[in-house]
Amino acid sequence: MTCKEEMDKVLADIEGKEFVAKSVKRQVTYSHPSAPFTTSTMQQEAGNKLGMTSKQISSTAQGLYEGLDIEGMGRLALVTYIRSDSVRVAPEAQAMAREFIKDNYSEKYIPEKPRFYKNKKDAQDAHEAIRPISLKVTPESIKDKVGKNYYRLYKLIYDRFLASQMADASYNSLSVEIDAGGHKFKTTGRAMIFDGYTAVYNNMAETTDEDDVENSKLPNIEEKDVFEQKALKPEQKFTKPPARYTEASLVKAMEDNGIGRPATYTQTVTILQTRQYVEKEGRQLKATELGKVVVDLLTKYFKDIMDVGFTAEMENKLDDIELGGKEWQSVIKSFYGGFEDELKTAFLDGAKSKVPDEESDEICEKCGSKMVIKTGKYGKFLACPNFPKCKNTRPLEASEPTQYVGVCPKCGKRLKKLKTKTGKIFYGCEGYPDCDFKSWDIPANEKCPSCQTDMIKKVYKTKTIISCPNPKCNYSRQEKNENQDAKKS
Repeated sequence: MTCKEEMDKVLADIEGKEFVAKSVKRQVTYSHPSAPFTTSTMQQEAGNKLGMTSKQISSTAQGLYEGLDIEGMGRLALVTYIRSDSVRVAPEAQAMAREFIKDNYSEKYIPEKPRFYKNKKDAQDAHEAIRPISLKVTPESIKDKVGKNYYRLYKLIYDRFLASQMADASYNSLSVEIDAGGHKFKTTGRAMIFDGYTAVYNNMAETTDEDDVENSKLPNIEEKDVFEQKALKPEQKFTKPPARYTEASLVKAMEDNGIGRPATYTQTVTILQTRQYVEKEGRQLKATELGKVVVDLLTKYFKDIMDVGFTAEMENKLDDIELGGKEWQSVIKSFYGGFEDELKTAFLDGAKSKVPDEESDEICEKCGSKMVIKTGKYGKFLACPNFPKCKNTRPLEASEPTQYVGVCPKCGKRLKKLKTKTGKIFYGCEGYPDCDFKSWDIPANEKCPSCQTDMIKKVYKTKTIISCPNPKCNYSRQEKNENQDAKKS
């Protein structure tokens, strides 16, 4: 139905009418286990089920592959190579799985023949699927001996592989078509007969109808049965825009479109965030203003490169070069000719990716103007809008209440706690630019009694250490902080 008028007509037609079962179908259906992990599916599943970031998944998997120091076991590598786009399983691994299933579950959980999974057309098949090296090293046996993420990811890899070599799950399925007032309705349901591989692992996204209900027992419905109408609950639904990418769904999209390789998925997702093209909003990736500006610029001047098919095609050409089917010189030449022209056009148009400045409430202490928030290499910072006449900048964090830490030894004004653009703390005079005193340490405003060097101090919660920075002098003393004494009194 496309409008409320149509819905109202249907409701009027079925109001008070009998709901009669016109068709009842019963059958046994089966669900199959998923293939063992590739790099891409591991990234997706660990992101969705464990809530780990791509970077965490990659580094954790690397540790499982390289080996962990496990009490009572020594240094032990737990999984096969973790950069793979193949779902192939070695015969000896299949035999290991079938033996383990027989010993720990029963023969009915073993499929008649070992399971084989089909690789995608562009899979390189250089390595096996990602799987545990030995099923004897169970996740539970190392749970309290390794870090939490190592255990969780290892269990995911272990269970997925084991389930991939187990029997199907089977269900009694029911499908009923119901007629009321000349309108047809359909409902489905199923009840499990045999759990099969689901005894170990549930598929990431088992495809079932929205109305498909799984119960322990299905209702006994026969054709021509009449049902009592208890209530009608119409519901209006709107077309939703596509959901924003998460790290996991972005990896899936790249794989589906032939973009990237197992070794580049994590790097791509990480770069998008470190260069601030996207930012996280919960688990979703949201485009920043910088990201939008860069995309607009690239699609304007480099339409062919920004097409999804370009990257996939280039990946294939590079594979052909590696396999000896193409010469790299001809591939580069065919690409660079058009790219050089596009680059010249962008340059002549004066193309620039500039993020609009955001006005802040901070006042420039040099000229009195309202400072703006700019985005630079190290993130956002405050800058005077009157550049180049006024070149004042300061970290965005400086918009928080200013912390004063002592007295400037040069002019006697207060010292401020400041940060560089990279986040490193230093101390500067509030009288800047008239006084240009700066220091990485807080001056103590007194001379060392031993060597007359200007001393420095470090302030902790309960005490302050005053010491001489002269490496040839080891003078230092400790003082209690006044606020600590006040608390005690």
